[in-house]
Amino acid sequence: MNTAERSARRPCISMGVDKRTAEGLDMKTERFTSHPHGRIPNSRFPLLVHRNAIPGGGADAVKERFRQNGWSNNWDYPGVYEYAHFHSTTHECLGCASGWMEFSISVGESGFSRIRIEAGDVIVMPAGVSHEMTSQSEDIHMCGGYPDGRDWDDIQEKFLSEENYKRACKRIMMLPIPARDPATGLEMSEWLAAPSSVDGGWNDWRTGLDDTA
Repeated sequence: MNTAERSARRPCISMGVDKRTAEGLDMKTERFTSHPHGRIPNSRFPLLVHRNAIPGGGADAVKERFRQNGWSNNWDYPGVYEYAHFHSTTHECLGCASGWMEFSISVGESGFSRIRIEAGDVIVMPAGVSHEMTSQSEDIHMCGGYPDGRDWDDIQEKFLSEENYKRACKRIMMLPIPARDPATGLEMSEWLAAPSSVDGGWNDWRTGLDDTA
């Protein structure tokens, strides 16, 4: 499939919501799914938004929870990048320690969907999903983490050649599923149950990747 054909395929989104108990607290989880769009790979794994997952405690509590569950190489900062980007070398978790922000992700009928996250919320971001901060409160403070402390790269679709896009896709496909969810510490059951490349209709997306070093 060439770039024009990929661009013609609109991303799709499905969202499921459930409630779980995390350390005695009521936690709601939202799930977003997507397909490749242009030179944004997206992912066969759902993006997860855990609401009220780590309330209170600030940045130290968020980073400690991430580390306990195997997501390290942590940072904290007043927000995230204000331009659309994705990672090909690692999955990512983002926890809101204080304030709120609006976050744009590469799913939805228009190409991107905007969600609002607040203190205590955690996003589990599959590699390949484009994201950016679009607005925020003055007291916004975010924390990040990566499974097994992996290093991250920073890729913007508008600067990505066809060859480098294929290489990024291959790196994403080789990443292992993390052992535990960064917020709950539970098995990543939503990702383990994700459709395979064949069942999920991802074979077209893989065309030509084997020829890329």
